[in-house]
Amino acid sequence: MAGDELLRRDERDVRHWDETVDVLVVGFGCAGACAAIEAAEAGARVLVVDRSGGPGGTSINSGGFLYLGGGTALQKALGYEDSPQNMFDYMMAACGPDPDEALIAPYCEESAAHFDWVVARGVPYKESFFPGAHEPFHSDDGLVFSGSEHAHPFNQIARPVPRGHAPRTIRDKGALLMNKLIAAALGAGIETAYQSRCDALVQARDGSVLGCVLTTLDGERCVRALRGVILTAGGFIWNDAMLARYAPQLLKCQAKVGTETDDGLGIRLGLAVGGEAIRMEAGDVSLPLFPPNELRRGLFVDRHGQRFLNEDVYFGRAGETILYHQGAHAYLVVDDSCFLRPEHFPIQVAGVGETVEELERELGMPEGMLQHTVAYYNEHAARGEDPLFHKDAKWLAPLATPPYGAIDLRAEAFVYPAFTLGGLRIDPHGRVLTNASEPIPGLYAAGRTTSGVAKHGYSSGMSLGDGSFFGRRAGRHAAAGRG
Repeated sequence: MAGDELLRRDERDVRHWDETVDVLVVGFGCAGACAAIEAAEAGARVLVVDRSGGPGGTSINSGGFLYLGGGTALQKALGYEDSPQNMFDYMMAACGPDPDEALIAPYCEESAAHFDWVVARGVPYKESFFPGAHEPFHSDDGLVFSGSEHAHPFNQIARPVPRGHAPRTIRDKGALLMNKLIAAALGAGIETAYQSRCDALVQARDGSVLGCVLTTLDGERCVRALRGVILTAGGFIWNDAMLARYAPQLLKCQAKVGTETDDGLGIRLGLAVGGEAIRMEAGDVSLPLFPPNELRRGLFVDRHGQRFLNEDVYFGRAGETILYHQGAHAYLVVDDSCFLRPEHFPIQVAGVGETVEELERELGMPEGMLQHTVAYYNEHAARGEDPLFHKDAKWLAPLATPPYGAIDLRAEAFVYPAFTLGGLRIDPHGRVLTNASEPIPGLYAAGRTTSGVAKHGYSSGMSLGDGSFFGRRAGRHAAAGRG
């Protein structure tokens, strides 16, 4: 991006350091809080800087989910049998194409212990299972299916187990999670500096990162980090120039999930000192049709009237499929028996007809195409079968009660909330890697500043999950001074 050369400062250009710490964390969201806690508890002097007027970042306004499994205490308490291998099998199938095994493997292996760590920092979880789909908006249940574990083809690859861990509150789950983590970080003795923007990384001749140049209300401030700088500054959903360059599909989404500080600065800082950014086109794109789940009895169809996906998948998988693989042009065809309006987002009806043929004409689809799609589906649904996409039998019923309608899922008519998933490439210790796969000494990253365990194929909780997990790992490794 233009001007990114200014994001790097040569050590020879720094006349003096205004302050020296062991570990400097840039960004005080979930990943930054967890990095700071680990580093401070390991005995390091930690400074956390944030551009805003206080802590929390995007995480404090999030759903608060952590995608964890492998046999967490909450899973066991509710009678669900999971294992690191079972979790690994699902994530390797879901988080692709080209899932990052180097990150997914330790994430699954240490997931249960990570949950214990979060609980030990004061985050409460109710021992109850949410029987609905994906998001317990109206309950404080602690465990939920937050992905497509129970849907085809994943239910054939790994045993379906719920892994969405939600803090014990009905509303403001992200605020509860973050307030506990912020309190734990402050209790561990970290220092903070708000309204302080990291405008450059200071790099030595040997390529190592020595510290940061901050812009504060009092002017420029150079901070030396003896053991490492950890970038946890969020993604780039609020930077239209970066979206146009790397992820133009996401420009079609009407709702940006994040704060205005999710402008890619952390990623650009890493690039400026030789880091590599990968999978920058990837994003989480939600299709918030559900609840009500009765709408799952409808049919996803493309502009030609053909089905392309089983309707019982996680709404992020549906949104991603429509945006990236259907050109953001799709409909949900329903009949009078299953049409209800979504609880949380408005919809537009693209067409209505007393027959499927009338609906087909109103939508401008090729003659006979939608009629064939519905007839084929109805024939098999009457027998409790879905030979094309294997939707769960509980959502199978013929569409045979007029009138018929099509909910408009085109990007210009439907609100798709989205955030970015691409970012700096890291190793399992959170070290930022070059395009030669070499770690940059003294530079770490976590959270949406990185490309973590979720590329395409997101499930709710993976962002906070990998941000907190690899934030901890980065903090621990940096504090040990291993570079």
